[in-house]
Amino acid sequence: MLTQDGIDRSLRRVSHEILERNATSLESLALVGVLTRGAPLAHRISSNLQRFEGLDAPVGSLDITLHRDDLSGDEPEVKGSRIPFDVTGKTVVLVDDVLYTGRTARAAMDALLELGRPAAIRLAVLVDRGHRELPIRADHVGKNVPTARGQRVLVNLEETDGEDGVIVVGD
Repeated sequence: MLTQDGIDRSLRRVSHEILERNATSLESLALVGVLTRGAPLAHRISSNLQRFEGLDAPVGSLDITLHRDDLSGDEPEVKGSRIPFDVTGKTVVLVDDVLYTGRTARAAMDALLELGRPAAIRLAVLVDRGHRELPIRADHVGKNVPTARGQRVLVNLEETDGEDGVIVVGD
Protein backbone atom coordinates (compact mmCIF):
# COMPACT_ATOMS: atom_id res chain seq x y z
CA MET A 1 0.00 0.00 0.00
CA LEU A 2 2.84 2.41 0.85
CA THR A 3 6.45 1.91 -0.12
CA GLN A 4 9.42 3.78 1.29
CA ASP A 5 8.88 6.47 -1.37
CA GLY A 6 5.19 6.73 -0.47
CA ILE A 7 6.00 7.09 3.23
CA ASP A 8 8.62 9.76 2.48
CA ARG A 9 6.21 11.66 0.23
CA SER A 10 3.44 11.49 2.84
CA LEU A 11 5.75 12.72 5.60
CA ARG A 12 6.99 15.60 3.43
CA ARG A 13 3.38 16.66 2.83
CA VAL A 14 2.55 16.39 6.55
CA SER A 15 5.68 18.43 7.36
CA HIS A 16 4.65 21.19 4.94
CA GLU A 17 1.14 21.22 6.44
CA ILE A 18 2.59 21.57 9.95
CA LEU A 19 4.75 24.50 8.81
CA GLU A 20 1.81 26.22 7.11
CA ARG A 21 -0.56 25.74 10.04
CA ASN A 22 1.97 27.04 12.57
CA ALA A 23 3.66 29.73 10.44
CA THR A 24 3.10 32.47 13.04
CA SER A 25 4.25 30.41 16.03
CA LEU A 26 7.06 28.14 14.82
CA GLU A 27 9.23 29.00 17.83
CA SER A 28 6.75 27.26 20.15
CA LEU A 29 6.35 24.11 18.02
CA ALA A 30 7.36 20.72 19.45
CA LEU A 31 6.93 17.15 18.20
CA VAL A 32 6.11 14.18 20.42
CA GLY A 33 6.03 10.70 18.93
CA VAL A 34 3.85 8.01 20.48
CA LEU A 35 5.98 4.92 21.15
CA THR A 36 6.80 2.79 19.32
CA ARG A 37 6.50 3.87 15.68
CA GLY A 38 5.36 7.44 16.27
CA ALA A 39 8.77 8.34 17.72
CA PRO A 40 10.82 7.70 14.55
CA LEU A 41 8.09 9.37 12.48
CA ALA A 42 8.38 12.47 14.71
CA HIS A 43 12.14 12.51 14.13
CA ARG A 44 11.63 12.23 10.37
CA ILE A 45 9.16 15.13 10.43
CA SER A 46 11.63 17.14 12.52
CA SER A 47 14.33 16.48 9.90
CA ASN A 48 11.96 17.72 7.20
CA LEU A 49 11.17 20.89 9.18
CA GLN A 50 14.91 21.51 9.53
CA ARG A 51 15.49 20.93 5.82
CA PHE A 52 12.51 23.02 4.63
CA GLU A 53 12.69 25.98 7.05
CA GLY A 54 15.80 25.58 9.20
CA LEU A 55 13.49 24.91 12.15
CA ASP A 56 15.04 22.97 15.00
CA ALA A 57 11.84 21.84 16.73
CA PRO A 58 12.35 19.79 19.90
CA VAL A 59 11.34 16.14 19.65
CA GLY A 60 10.26 13.74 22.39
CA SER A 61 8.80 10.27 22.72
CA LEU A 62 5.75 9.37 24.79
CA ASP A 63 4.95 6.05 26.44
CA ILE A 64 1.18 5.78 26.84
CA THR A 65 1.11 2.26 28.29
CA LEU A 66 -0.38 3.21 31.66
CA HIS A 67 -2.98 5.50 30.06
CA ARG A 68 -4.53 2.91 27.75
CA ASP A 69 -8.04 1.62 28.46
CA ASP A 70 -7.32 -1.78 26.90
CA LEU A 71 -4.48 -3.03 29.10
CA SER A 72 -4.31 -6.79 29.43
CA GLY A 73 -2.06 -8.89 31.61
CA ASP A 74 -0.71 -8.22 35.05
CA GLU A 75 2.54 -6.45 34.19
CA PRO A 76 2.32 -4.03 31.26
CA GLU A 77 5.68 -3.30 29.62
CA VAL A 78 6.47 0.35 30.32
CA LYS A 79 9.14 1.78 28.02
CA GLY A 80 9.30 5.27 29.51
CA SER A 81 8.72 8.66 27.97
CA ARG A 82 11.59 10.88 26.94
CA ILE A 83 10.51 14.49 26.56
CA PRO A 84 13.54 16.73 27.14
CA PHE A 85 11.57 19.99 27.15
CA ASP A 86 8.68 21.62 28.99
CA VAL A 87 5.43 21.17 27.04
CA THR A 88 3.73 24.08 28.81
CA GLY A 89 2.89 26.85 26.37
CA LYS A 90 4.05 24.87 23.34
CA THR A 91 2.07 23.76 20.32
CA VAL A 92 2.68 20.03 20.57
CA VAL A 93 2.17 17.86 17.52
CA LEU A 94 1.50 14.29 18.64
CA VAL A 95 2.77 11.91 15.97
CA ASP A 96 1.60 8.31 15.53
CA ASP A 97 1.68 5.73 12.77
CA VAL A 98 -2.01 4.76 12.51
CA LEU A 99 -5.24 6.42 13.67
CA TYR A 100 -8.02 3.88 14.16
CA THR A 101 -10.53 4.07 17.03
CA GLY A 102 -9.00 7.18 18.60
CA ARG A 103 -8.23 5.45 21.89
CA THR A 104 -4.45 5.65 21.47
CA ALA A 105 -4.70 9.37 20.66
CA ARG A 106 -6.86 9.92 23.75
CA ALA A 107 -4.34 8.06 25.91
CA ALA A 108 -1.52 10.12 24.40
CA MET A 109 -3.31 13.37 25.22
CA ASP A 110 -3.90 12.19 28.80
CA ALA A 111 -0.21 11.29 29.18
CA LEU A 112 0.93 14.57 27.64
CA LEU A 113 -1.33 16.67 29.87
CA GLU A 114 0.25 15.09 32.94
CA LEU A 115 3.51 16.74 31.87
CA GLY A 116 2.20 20.29 31.54
CA ARG A 117 -0.30 22.51 29.80
CA PRO A 118 0.45 22.91 26.08
CA ALA A 119 -0.98 25.92 24.27
CA ALA A 120 -2.39 23.46 21.72
CA ILE A 121 -2.21 19.78 20.87
CA ARG A 122 -2.36 18.69 17.24
CA LEU A 123 -2.39 15.16 15.85
CA ALA A 124 -0.34 13.96 12.87
CA VAL A 125 -0.61 10.38 11.62
CA LEU A 126 0.93 8.48 8.74
CA VAL A 127 -2.28 6.48 8.10
CA ASP A 128 -5.91 7.22 9.03
CA ARG A 129 -7.96 4.05 8.61
CA GLY A 130 -11.30 5.26 9.99
CA HIS A 131 -13.61 3.43 12.45
CA ARG A 132 -13.52 6.03 15.23
CA GLU A 133 -14.98 5.17 18.62
CA LEU A 134 -14.11 8.56 20.10
CA PRO A 135 -14.60 12.07 18.66
CA ILE A 136 -10.98 12.46 17.55
CA ARG A 137 -9.72 13.71 14.19
CA ALA A 138 -6.17 14.01 12.91
CA ASP A 139 -5.00 17.49 11.93
CA HIS A 140 -2.40 16.10 9.52
CA VAL A 141 -2.80 12.80 7.64
CA GLY A 142 -0.25 11.18 5.36
CA LYS A 143 -2.75 8.81 3.73
CA ASN A 144 -6.40 7.93 4.30
CA VAL A 145 -6.89 4.18 3.94
CA PRO A 146 -10.46 2.88 4.26
CA THR A 147 -10.39 -0.56 5.88
CA ALA A 148 -12.78 -3.17 7.19
CA ARG A 149 -12.86 -3.64 10.95
CA GLY A 150 -11.36 -7.12 10.59
CA GLN A 151 -8.34 -5.81 8.75
CA ARG A 152 -5.09 -4.52 10.24
CA VAL A 153 -2.73 -1.85 8.99
CA LEU A 154 0.88 -2.86 9.53
CA VAL A 155 3.49 -0.11 9.47
CA ASN A 156 7.14 -1.08 9.17
CA LEU A 157 9.83 1.54 9.63
CA GLU A 158 13.55 1.30 8.99
CA GLU A 159 14.30 2.37 12.58
CA THR A 160 12.19 -0.34 14.22
CA ASP A 161 11.71 -3.04 11.59
CA GLY A 162 14.64 -2.75 9.18
CA GLU A 163 12.58 -1.48 6.22
CA ASP A 164 9.82 0.99 5.36
CA GLY A 165 6.39 -0.11 4.17
CA VAL A 166 2.69 -0.11 5.00
CA ILE A 167 0.36 -2.99 4.20
CA VAL A 168 -3.24 -3.95 4.99
CA VAL A 169 -3.80 -7.55 6.09
CA GLY A 170 -6.85 -9.62 6.99
CA ASP A 171 -10.34 -10.02 5.60
